[in-house]
Amino acid sequence: MTLAADMPMDGLKTRAEALFRRKRMVAIALPLVLLAYLVYALFAFNVPALLQGASLENGATLIRDSYSYKTHVTRDNRSGEVTFAIEGERKGEYAPGTHPDWVTVAGDDTITDLGGGHLVHYRAEGVSYEIPGYGTVSAQPGNGGVNATFPDGDLPEWINASKNRVTITTDAGRVTITRNRTEVFRYSLGWELFFFTLDSPYHGMGPGELLSHALSGEAGAIWHDFWNNAMWRHGDVAWALVETVLMAFLGTFGAAIVALPLAFLAARNFAPLMAVRFTFRRIFDFLRGTDALIWTIVLSRAFGPGPMTGALAILLTDTGSFGKMFSEALENVDGKQIEGVQSTGAKPLLRYRFGVIPQVTPVLLSQVLYFFESNTRSATIIGAITGGGIGLMLTQAMITQKDWEEVTYFIILVILLVFVMDWFSGWLRRKLIGGER
Repeated sequence: MTLAADMPMDGLKTRAEALFRRKRMVAIALPLVLLAYLVYALFAFNVPALLQGASLENGATLIRDSYSYKTHVTRDNRSGEVTFAIEGERKGEYAPGTHPDWVTVAGDDTITDLGGGHLVHYRAEGVSYEIPGYGTVSAQPGNGGVNATFPDGDLPEWINASKNRVTITTDAGRVTITRNRTEVFRYSLGWELFFFTLDSPYHGMGPGELLSHALSGEAGAIWHDFWNNAMWRHGDVAWALVETVLMAFLGTFGAAIVALPLAFLAARNFAPLMAVRFTFRRIFDFLRGTDALIWTIVLSRAFGPGPMTGALAILLTDTGSFGKMFSEALENVDGKQIEGVQSTGAKPLLRYRFGVIPQVTPVLLSQVLYFFESNTRSATIIGAITGGGIGLMLTQAMITQKDWEEVTYFIILVILLVFVMDWFSGWLRRKLIGGER
């Protein structure tokens, strides 16, 4: 006779109702606990103050800088000299007597056409900006300040004015006026000078013209000017990517080589002494419990900056991770294969070589390749600390806060590198482990 037959129907009903009540309480309590935590985090991390201090204008400027470039038209208010440069850098400065085609130089009057009727005049007596739908802003920079004059009425939000500085930001561009200097920023789509700088004879040539010059025996010169581009530093970037992969490779496979023999001393079926197993397991816990970034900081203080320091940091952390995973794989090996090798009279070292290693190789190799792929991403961050790889160049570009198209370029390269390493590690796993016929 079953329990349900022995128990009265009222008792079953009571137990079922109690069970459903508990489940309902849990279903209601979990979202409430999550909501309470989110409310706590909202105030604990001072999110309202962060949102209040956020600048949407700066964010929009950074986003626009990521896919466009600025040409600076700069006037020294003391000497009256006007210069033209891509991103305001000397490496992108126009040669004397040359300027963009949207700039007109007529004696002492330099006219910058920002498009849509926006005109900026540099004259001997001062600066003026003609803004369609608003009027003309004029200034006479000097020792007394900017001395700006605006159309009647309240200043719009896109004008920031003080005694010594005036900044006007419109859809056409940006104008900054100080006592010593006036700058016009004109935005254009694309990454200017990505292939060739202004001093290269191949700047401005189309693909067909470049191909014609290459077939005429100038292929080496074309490649030289591209590879040694002073603005984008393609050669340096390529070597930085190689350094990043080398850091990940040396750290990952070095850790695998160190961890494999130590894993035998942490496996229960290969190290019968509990004290030995306990010691090596705690060593693995210590190594993997300390993040690679912490090891990077410690090692950089001890050995100085450099890619090798980053590789050692990855090696230490991964030695702990591999030691734990390898020892667990060794504990799950099939003892019959070991006994079969032992029956041939093989010594312990040969028993491990032919009875153990072939069993765990697919698992170990899969783990090592996965960590190699993951460490390629980690090496970018580690390189920013140790001073090596693409991470250092990315950090330097972000610190300047002016060439965000260069930051975008580096980020795209890192993403492509991760894609390539993901594909390569997957292909190598299938080839070596035998998952692909």
